[in-house]
Amino acid sequence: MKLCSALFGLALLAAQCSSAPPETPAVPAAAPAAVLPPAFGGYWFQGKAELSSYALEQARYGELHAGEAVLIFVTEDFSRKKQVKLDDPAAAGADKVPVLKLNFERKFGTGVYPYSLLTSVFLPLDAARDPHPLKVTTSVQEWCGHVFTQLNLRKNGFAVSTKSYFEADGDQETILPPALLEDELWPRLRLNPAGLPLGKLQVVPGTAYCRLLHLPLQAQPATATVGTAPAAARFGGAAPATYTLAYAARTLVIYYEAAFPHRILGWDDTYFDKAGARPPVQLTTRATRKRTILLDYWRTNHNADVPWRDSLGLR
Repeated sequence: MKLCSALFGLALLAAQCSSAPPETPAVPAAAPAAVLPPAFGGYWFQGKAELSSYALEQARYGELHAGEAVLIFVTEDFSRKKQVKLDDPAAAGADKVPVLKLNFERKFGTGVYPYSLLTSVFLPLDAARDPHPLKVTTSVQEWCGHVFTQLNLRKNGFAVSTKSYFEADGDQETILPPALLEDELWPRLRLNPAGLPLGKLQVVPGTAYCRLLHLPLQAQPATATVGTAPAAARFGGAAPATYTLAYAARTLVIYYEAAFPHRILGWDDTYFDKAGARPPVQLTTRATRKRTILLDYWRTNHNADVPWRDSLGLR
């Protein structure tokens, strides 16, 4: 994988801001444009990804199930037109968009069979020019089958493609009107938590959450607040900053470090598990960070590299 060097990445952002952007969708900005801190390039353009592992308790079928989660953040060059990772960024010209990519992996068991979820979010670094992600995808695999959701930013909102083995979901192609996505808030927090949207909002809940509960992708009213959680052994005795999204029947709290690089320490997601007991029971999916490393993981794909999983505390 080719990543920008610090100087190249900063020069690229300056060049983009000085040139006229191509036609972009009329999507409202999620927050004021983020000003990247001076330390940003030294951390994010060093040719490595940030990998954080989490102990996971996932709500499903009316119970909590033990599992693991991994947040993988990395900068890369993305194609504005094709909305895929560029093979040759140097030849892409104005089509090249530097993004912070999040790959959000969750694995947990339910009885005899396992679940595997992966959400990918591609958020441009220049929020003034591109205030929303260019693309979001989520896939869910388990022994009954698998489903896939993809959102692509277009002029009139997000083009949504859904593939599923469930009859009620089926294969659908729809347009999601311009909206703030819950999925984009995770990488946005890493860029500039001070610019996170606050107050009464219209937010599209996370794609993985909607797939697990078989909910349509549509904006819902939510109230966003920031604060500080009490110091707790769960977070190594630290008092993390918090970003909370409170929906009518669901509350998501993301715990993170107030200081750069704003690593995510964990999250609590409380909601009624409609896929579980009847009547639905209120449960809290909980994740707590175990370890974080910086690694060019795409080069560590041999048997000799397996110990890197031990460094993250992964099974």
